[in-house]
Amino acid sequence: MFRRKKKEEEVEAVAGAGTSEVAQETSGADSSAPVAAEASAEVDQAVTTTEAPVATESAAGKNSVKASTRSGNRVQKVGIVSSDKMTNTVVVRVDRLVLHRKYRRYVRRTSKFMAHDELGSTTGDRVRIVETRPLSARKRWRVVEIVQKAAK
Repeated sequence: MFRRKKKEEEVEAVAGAGTSEVAQETSGADSSAPVAAEASAEVDQAVTTTEAPVATESAAGKNSVKASTRSGNRVQKVGIVSSDKMTNTVVVRVDRLVLHRKYRRYVRRTSKFMAHDELGSTTGDRVRIVETRPLSARKRWRVVEIVQKAAK
């Protein structure tokens, strides 16, 4: 709902910028033809010179983004260890707040992930997990760090 308004504002801003350029070109064409032709040629030249580097920069930026995603921007989550009874495996409970569509209140949703643990975390620890290749039938996460040890 809120994102749609932002997109509409961006579209209106872009549309407003395009109409002002057209208005400038038409007002110049009405006054005197040779001066308007030179001015419009200068404007076109300036527009093409400013747009060309931007396009190449954006293309380079897209390539650099693709390269960074290939190198491994993996999803990270922070949760609390709810079980450590398996060997080198812990169950991590990740809580998140979701806005209810009808009642417009925040509701807590919980997901449980099985994560490979070589750091020795125990029940109650707050840990950071990162996605990895499948390690077993249900284990696709790995404990990266123990953010906070459990109070004993």
